[in-house]
Amino acid sequence: MSKLTMVGNQEWCHFTQLNIPAIKARVDSGAKTSSIQATDITTFKKNKEVWVRFNIQPLTENRSISIECEAKVTGTRIVKSSSGVPEKRYVIKSPVTLGNETWEIELTLTNRDTMEFKMLLGRQAMEHKIVVNPTEEFLQGDIPDYVIEEKYQTFVKQKSGLKIAVLASNPELYSNKRLMEAGKARGHEMVFLNVQQCYMKLDTETPEIRYRGGNVINDFDAVIPRIKTSMTFYGCALLRMFESLGVYCLNNAESISSSRDKLYSSQLFSKNNIHIPTTGFAKSPLDTKDLIHMVGGAPLIIKLLESTQGKGVVLAETNKAAESVINAFKSLNANILVQEFIKEANGKDLRCFVVDGKVVASIERSAAKGEFRANIHQGGTASIVKINSEEKKLALKSAKILNLPVAGVDLIRSNKGPLLLEVNSSPGLEGIENATGKDIAGNIIQSIEKKLKHFA
Repeated sequence: MSKLTMVGNQEWCHFTQLNIPAIKARVDSGAKTSSIQATDITTFKKNKEVWVRFNIQPLTENRSISIECEAKVTGTRIVKSSSGVPEKRYVIKSPVTLGNETWEIELTLTNRDTMEFKMLLGRQAMEHKIVVNPTEEFLQGDIPDYVIEEKYQTFVKQKSGLKIAVLASNPELYSNKRLMEAGKARGHEMVFLNVQQCYMKLDTETPEIRYRGGNVINDFDAVIPRIKTSMTFYGCALLRMFESLGVYCLNNAESISSSRDKLYSSQLFSKNNIHIPTTGFAKSPLDTKDLIHMVGGAPLIIKLLESTQGKGVVLAETNKAAESVINAFKSLNANILVQEFIKEANGKDLRCFVVDGKVVASIERSAAKGEFRANIHQGGTASIVKINSEEKKLALKSAKILNLPVAGVDLIRSNKGPLLLEVNSSPGLEGIENATGKDIAGNIIQSIEKKLKHFA
């Protein structure tokens, strides 16, 4: 580059070698290292050298477009994220075009799904080449939306013939958006159905499911249920109706109902030799003292049978406190479980994500300071973890007992070995995808393709 080029705080970049026609970058001289969005990162050998294969979703506004890239690994680097967490990243080199200039830069590969920009251009890539005006944007030219669409037209898959519904309540929820994007990325027609706006016609001649004032919706190939706890009864009724019409449901109504009933599922696990924390259940307040003694005394966990995301779960630190909480719940006619507290877990648990009999990802969740629940919705943090064979076997067996093709299985490490906490039939994707960088939504869509023997 013969002269310095003036750029704004964000610019469009082009990578011919990586087959990326346009990606919007945050230009930040305060950051030393440049990085680019990468998921499903795997290494392989090519001509006795280490290469890396990864997927890039270059557009923040449309994550259904995914490009598979390959590059030679030039090294690894420990980089601190914006939250201060150190992360080991692969480093590659690639020519970048910005405006009319092209030069080679180093890029670290990392999952930037939660970031506004899929690329960060750091000061190492700018030395002796560009000058940043932080008050301006796109000094090298903005690209209109219709041009971006034209540039990425060849990456948009044609409709495959599969019509898949996401049956849920909130279309803006991360998990629901990711499933919609992942299905579109694989060429499927994706439709969001609000559970509460579906209704049924029960008839031996022309049974129907209708939506929003009369549209008949019997023609789906598959339904992905993401039913919140408060809608379990009605959501499962809808799923049974879809099943009777020959629509494949992932997961089915019976499996979801079983997983939501913590007492019934605990009985199933106990019957099938699945190790769980010692658990007690009673109806009469007269049995409270013995119930507490039965699970080993305080501290102990008290759970509402209908609890989810850590809500309705209480830690009682003394026997007296436990008696008060248990009797208070019973006076409200609430059904509760009393469970031994695993102190040695130290506020941590494991979330294993199971798809079609395989653990596709696993994370360790750590409770926030002063909190005993490790749920992400309760302020917990997640980090990638390698589970051992015993933990993997426990996760797979637990999902199989409830007949769940897709499940979030929560385990806890104890002095007695791994114990099962619960199995979630509508596990969230945000925490585990962001922590592992894996396209789990894509795994779920592929599971449907496999079941329906559809090959894109």
